[in-house]
Amino acid sequence: MKKTLQEKLAILSDAAKYDASCASSGTTRRDSKAGGLGSSGGSGICHAYTPDGRCISLLKILMTNFCIYDCVYCINRVSSHVERARFSPEEVITLTLEFYRRNYIEGLFLSSGIIRSPDDTMSDMIRIARSLRVEHGFKGYIHLKSIPEASHDLLKQAGLFADRLSINVELPTDSSMKRLAPQKQPDGIRAAMAGFRQNRDASRERSVTGKRPPRFAPAGQSTQMIVGADGANDRDILGTANQLYEGFKLKRVYYSAFSPIPESSAVLPLIKPPLIREHRLYQADWLLRFYGFGLDEITSAAPSGNLDLEIDPKLAWALANRALFPVDVSRAARHMLMRVPGFGARTVQRILAARRSGPVRYADLLRIGARVKQAEPFILLPDWSPGSLIDSASLKARYAPPPEQLSLF
Repeated sequence: MKKTLQEKLAILSDAAKYDASCASSGTTRRDSKAGGLGSSGGSGICHAYTPDGRCISLLKILMTNFCIYDCVYCINRVSSHVERARFSPEEVITLTLEFYRRNYIEGLFLSSGIIRSPDDTMSDMIRIARSLRVEHGFKGYIHLKSIPEASHDLLKQAGLFADRLSINVELPTDSSMKRLAPQKQPDGIRAAMAGFRQNRDASRERSVTGKRPPRFAPAGQSTQMIVGADGANDRDILGTANQLYEGFKLKRVYYSAFSPIPESSAVLPLIKPPLIREHRLYQADWLLRFYGFGLDEITSAAPSGNLDLEIDPKLAWALANRALFPVDVSRAARHMLMRVPGFGARTVQRILAARRSGPVRYADLLRIGARVKQAEPFILLPDWSPGSLIDSASLKARYAPPPEQLSLF
């Protein structure tokens, strides 16, 4: 029986929940004052978030959940018995425009299973993006989850119409890919990501006449990595992410906690991480990129190479390096202030500015907006000293979440 558009939307929007790469910051500023439909601000679009932190302000759908691949960890693999549906390109275009006109969304996030071939699937996705941009003058945000096995020419075309492209590395290690997704080639994925970087770099260079080439995915590229479907520890995962950031100038690596699929339980009797592990990886990723921490510093607290699930990675590092504390807030260098639990980058900037007027006191930190209660054991102020608190054996318990009474029902 033929499915209605509403039935397809219910199936394919739910299937898209496993795609985590939906941030829209970094694109170019466009608006429809001179014609067209929609707008996209240079600093990104306005988002709404679900309680677990996922973006819902984009129309986030799969073009289809049919797929010719049989990746063990994927709910939409060819051997799965999920209910299938498929949008035509025209249906996706209509949905995007109508949802936008009703102020439900501010852009489109489009992914897809592989139908017929990677090139055929990518061609349909490009057709959707091209039609929105060229035929309908749509100037909102478009994010395409690209098919790395598609031809280089198709991936290049995709970047001319999309604000951001994603090319998923899928799993942290090549050996896991070979075992769990044998139809996908890690070398091919990396080659597609390298081609994207080259195209983006080329789009920034002016010709000898001073003319700029067409813009290419101005919001950059991102990738998604499934965590928990294999035995990789957090050190392996963050190490792979570091290599991706350095090698391909990624805007973001998204960590997606593996949700066990009943049909694959016999094949994947592996680690099943809670969402808290995903959250800790994001926190560690942030410390590595913006706070000057090294990979070994973040992951050396436990011999297993995994992050502490009870406390955040910065606090775990501080507790493992108590000899470096307390830090004199009025004298310490910026890089050391950045390592104090409770001090974020903005807080440190305000502290450095406040120090020009004299010593920073407890009340100044409160006024600045620092999380002083968290920072107390690790800082020294003219009117505050932690005393023996930094050496207390129960210091971790001060920060660990309180025990909860589990329900029997």
